[in-house]
Amino acid sequence: MADASRTDLEDHSNAPGGALTGASAALRGLKVLDLTRVRSGPTCVRQLADWGADVIKVETPLDTEELGGPRAGSDFQNLHRNKRSLTLDLKKPQAKEAFLKLARTADVIVENFRPAVKTRLGIDYETLSQSNPGLIYASISGFGQDGPMADRPGFDQIAQGMGGLMSITGEPGAGPMRVGIPIADLCAGLFAAQGILIALFERQSSGKGQWVQTSLLQAQVFMLDFQAARVLMDGHVPGQAGNNHPTCIPTGVFQTADGHMNIAVTGNAIWDKFCDAMDRPDWREDARYATQESRLEHRDALNAEIEALTRGAPTGTWIARLTEAGVPAGEINDIAQVFETPQVRHLDLAQPVQSHERGATEMVGQPILMSRTPSTIAAPPPLAGEHSAQILAELGYSETEIAAMKEAGAT
Repeated sequence: MADASRTDLEDHSNAPGGALTGASAALRGLKVLDLTRVRSGPTCVRQLADWGADVIKVETPLDTEELGGPRAGSDFQNLHRNKRSLTLDLKKPQAKEAFLKLARTADVIVENFRPAVKTRLGIDYETLSQSNPGLIYASISGFGQDGPMADRPGFDQIAQGMGGLMSITGEPGAGPMRVGIPIADLCAGLFAAQGILIALFERQSSGKGQWVQTSLLQAQVFMLDFQAARVLMDGHVPGQAGNNHPTCIPTGVFQTADGHMNIAVTGNAIWDKFCDAMDRPDWREDARYATQESRLEHRDALNAEIEALTRGAPTGTWIARLTEAGVPAGEINDIAQVFETPQVRHLDLAQPVQSHERGATEMVGQPILMSRTPSTIAAPPPLAGEHSAQILAELGYSETEIAAMKEAGAT
């Protein structure tokens, strides 16, 4: 049980008998209750499951389709591997009692309800931490747990717009543009996972849990990074720059004889190498291009001169030439080509798994390599309620009691 007497993570070594094993040894013995749906919450919990935590996905009975897509869909499959599934209808007393018992044994609970929902259900941090003071409770919302916009429904694209990202994405003058992935959702999930790990580390010394909070809006604003710093510190409000980097010139997309490529020239040292690689040492002497500031002012002219050269040879030729010179350059792949790239294959980013619904398939593996405790996809997403009887038995319920709960629709 996660209580105030715990002082270090070694106390988590006794995982439940039915816990999944094999994903990783890094978080083995950590019990996580997953109340999340859609993307930001599952992204957070996936980080814990992939590193070996015993994650119990708490679902509504007979719920065959998640908010955001069916269980057999590639999105659901990629988000929910390495978990066990327990179905509970928290509106029924027997199910609520079982959940509260489970919560008393949990190290971590993750939820992404709208702020008022957990309080209405009686499963908020203040309530659950009374019987489990070591509990780490993570909440992900659209805009925060309180404040003037807290009750708004959250959605990734809304956060991209409110958080400023759409104002700096896309071609100048073409209007706001979202990015091609749900970056606010994903980053909120990753920040929540980071917050959980921070809280777990702090619990080693204090013996106490805490409430970890983040939101799509907070994540998106933080991810503005240097663009936000330009506003806060310099008073400069950036706009859209298309494929051009807003401060490092020349950095952008250039047409070649057989397609397009990226070139990234940052700083004067690489600029000198770039001039030599392009057989244009005269650019160094051209007053329009002599400094980063002057290159920014004359970016369109410089880009036109560069592209007049790059159109004369295939992408592969230019990448080899620039790489040899120490100038960053790369292909622009579609996503199928990404997974055909030799380096991506070498890094094992596509990992095989045998899905209940899809059979033999592949999922995206963790982007972090660990020398002793690597992560693998040890189990596919569970069937709804696949582990209900097992988990309830771990809580001390008899077969008769479990059958009665099922008959009552509580599980």
